[in-house]
Amino acid sequence: MMRNNIQAQTIRKIWMLTREYGEIAGAGGVKDVSKQLAECFASVGGCDVRVVLPLYGFIDPAKFDCRLLQDNLARRPLLFTVDMNYAGQERREDVRIWTCRLGGVTVYLPESDRFREKMDVYTYTPREEAVESWKQAGKGHIDYFAMNILLQKGALELMMLLDEHPDVIHCHDGHTALVPALINECPGLRSYFRRTGCLVTVHNAGIGYHQEVADLPFAQAITGLPRHFIESNCLAAAFDPFLAASRYALLNTVSENYARELQETDDDRITGWLGHLLADRGVVIEGVTNGIDPADFNPSDPQRAGIAAAFDPADPGDALAGKKRCKAALLEAVGRKSPVAGLEIIGTLENNSDIPLFTFIGRLSEQKGIDILSAALVGFLRRHPQCQMLFLGSGDRIEEDNLRLLVETKGLAGRVCFFRGFSPLGANQVYAAGDFFVIPSRYEPCGLTDYIAQLFGNIPIVHHVGGLVKVVDGQTGIAYRGGVADLQEALERAIVLFGKPQRLRQMQRDAVLRIQERHTWAQVMKAYLRLYEKARLQRWMSASVSGTDIPDSTPVITLDNRRQK
Repeated sequence: MMRNNIQAQTIRKIWMLTREYGEIAGAGGVKDVSKQLAECFASVGGCDVRVVLPLYGFIDPAKFDCRLLQDNLARRPLLFTVDMNYAGQERREDVRIWTCRLGGVTVYLPESDRFREKMDVYTYTPREEAVESWKQAGKGHIDYFAMNILLQKGALELMMLLDEHPDVIHCHDGHTALVPALINECPGLRSYFRRTGCLVTVHNAGIGYHQEVADLPFAQAITGLPRHFIESNCLAAAFDPFLAASRYALLNTVSENYARELQETDDDRITGWLGHLLADRGVVIEGVTNGIDPADFNPSDPQRAGIAAAFDPADPGDALAGKKRCKAALLEAVGRKSPVAGLEIIGTLENNSDIPLFTFIGRLSEQKGIDILSAALVGFLRRHPQCQMLFLGSGDRIEEDNLRLLVETKGLAGRVCFFRGFSPLGANQVYAAGDFFVIPSRYEPCGLTDYIAQLFGNIPIVHHVGGLVKVVDGQTGIAYRGGVADLQEALERAIVLFGKPQRLRQMQRDAVLRIQERHTWAQVMKAYLRLYEKARLQRWMSASVSGTDIPDSTPVITLDNRRQK
């Protein structure tokens, strides 16, 4: 009877922990996934959704109408301390909380000295390097693990202070993946969160994304986790948050195909064999392909999108004259060397909107395959002098320098341009201007840029790996498997497609319609709801085995009737 009642429950209170969120703080696709999923559960699902992320030094709380959370008993801003011990040194750090409501979601921003001194989400900035030379621009924060622990411990402390008992805590990536271990292994937390399930979403399982730490005494001291637990959850001699989470939480990743690659193929070598080790433990990584909110990337609303003219790729009656005006406006700005959304412009392009414009937007890293694309472009652009390539992004200094060299390559002058940096406004302008959008990633858990490009009528050319298999070759984009030569062949196919305007228009329409039918967050939310329910059931069953009391019944809410009572 009790088991049936538990299965009948559904989710009403959701807390999410993340290092990036929407327009507040972002570095990659996690900001979009966390924001759009949270807002969908709040608006479509009618759930009470709360999100916690750090108050970095570059965030202005006033911009988001944030206020300090008050301690009603003391009649002053809430201030609490978090144990942050180092090996051989007991210590604490002070935290206070800023809060606001955005898109129906309650957002909490823990403020601490550790967070406030950071001027970027994950890496040091040129500004920081200029003050302290050891903080090399582009390098990750030296105290990344402590930052993660402070966020997680601070969030759990906040929940208890607010007397909140979430149905589920959704932990985004390795930065927050220790929450399940903390609430199961630490006295006090174990009892308070006995009815709270945990889901850990692995946005990227590649080496360098696990947030692991090799100093095991430090890991034990700062987390407060038992020594045997630390030592039994190591990958390559480092304490790994994903492994730790697997004992007490459901794990999912952001596409079904990426989940399969991690646990069933040799592609798992890029994780240090994390997926196979989890499989050996009997842990199945679930796959849920990310969604997107088309309203956030709507070229028919040029003012909101920040583009030169309106157009609608899904409308069969729209010949996309507005898209051509967007292309002309961007090429004119490049020619004048006018700053585009504050981005540095390196190189130039011919002011000719009648020739194909290939585009790339993303982090400049080995994973994203910038070197593969650069190698493919040299021969391709020499064979096709009436084509142009525009990059937008930032990242590894080596990758940035290599793009500068590509711009200066003999025979490519005036046909390759690099917008250094990142700006949502600048990105939208590039999406709207481009004819083809190249994604040469060596691996890609899901990818959101293919969605965004499609919504702007920019046909994706993708390496058919991970979540990029959602691009249907020849129907919603162009796909290839392999290396430089295969990418060059895909670029050649794009040239042929560009010469067939009716076929090109059909592909643009089909791409948007497929997103609307299959890949909105309203659709994806249902899959996450099932995982949330499974995670909570798993937690309750564990609590039942250990003797913790579980209520026989609680209010029931369904997918179709999810308004809070």
